Amino acid sequence: MATIFERLKRLIAEQLDTEEKELTPETSFADDLNVDSLDLIELITAMEEKFSTLERKLEIADEDAEKIHTIQDAVVYLRDQEIEDA
Repeated sequence: MATIFERLKRLIAEQLDTEEKELTPETSFADDLNVDSLDLIELITAMEEKFSTLERKLEIADEDAEKIHTIQDAVVYLRDQEIEDA
């Protein structure tokens, strides 16, 4: 069973062409991964697609996206949206 963190880490590594082993919960999108606003929009869109199900489409509001600075922030947000480990 993959945790939200593991699934998110795999997605981030694919989207940003980086190594999964370098990603930790504390990894900052801006400071550590040099993600600009366009990259972040693409990453948020990929998260919405990855964590949506047939029963429930995940939509991350712009105000919520602005609060996601680290991988842990993204994990907490997804858990708050009742996304579960798979």
